[in-house]
Amino acid sequence: MERCRPGAAAQPIEGSGREKNLVSKAKTATRQTATKRPTKAEQRAETMEQILDTAERLFSKHGFYGVTLKDVAKQVGVHHTLLNYYFDDKKTLFDAVFARRAVVTIEKRMKALDDYDRAAGGKPTVEGALHAFLDTDLDLYIQGGEGWKNYGAFSAQASNSPEGAEFMDKYFDPVVLRLIEILKKALPDADEADIFWGYHFVTGALMLTLARTGRIDKLSQGLCHSDDYAAVKARMARFMAAGFRDICEQRKRDRE
Repeated sequence: MERCRPGAAAQPIEGSGREKNLVSKAKTATRQTATKRPTKAEQRAETMEQILDTAERLFSKHGFYGVTLKDVAKQVGVHHTLLNYYFDDKKTLFDAVFARRAVVTIEKRMKALDDYDRAAGGKPTVEGALHAFLDTDLDLYIQGGEGWKNYGAFSAQASNSPEGAEFMDKYFDPVVLRLIEILKKALPDADEADIFWGYHFVTGALMLTLARTGRIDKLSQGLCHSDDYAAVKARMARFMAAGFRDICEQRKRDRE
């Protein structure tokens, strides 16, 4: 049997040096990734999100006229000239806040209405149409965290101001008119004006809900809560559908 010569060095396992080198490089890359500074584009995007989040919260509490660019800058912790770099004026900022989440809720509601109309096979119901329109939006506030709740309150504030009404027209008219179209199918004998008034009452109740004023909390002595959107979702469509049917049927009887 062949023996190793005394003092002979043990032969290294083939490839072990290469493997160690690869491990070393991997560790170095991991450290570099962990300490990698964000790019200027990433920093700008993060700053923009902070500005929009802060403006959204402030507008939701104080409305368009109760907030200045300096107020937003102070809350973000930057100089107000930085806001002028991103936005020409307060109206431009207001529009950006409005548009950021509007495109999300509009897309989801339009899809829900189209899906419902198709599934109904030409025979939609008032309650079904309202569920598609309201529940999809309420789910965003239930699941979306404080940011979406702030946007809901912001929308409620905006809907009662000339500036906000302008943006409501710009962004939400298509989805509202899609709802009206389905409601006309559900109530073929109804006076068209009654359907529009019905929508007016629905959106009024929705905006009051999204405003989270806390009034229902006090009136009910804590039995109900302003931010309990799940409770609203369980009741609103059915409640409003009954009102639609009652008004439209009464008007029909009056014409006979």
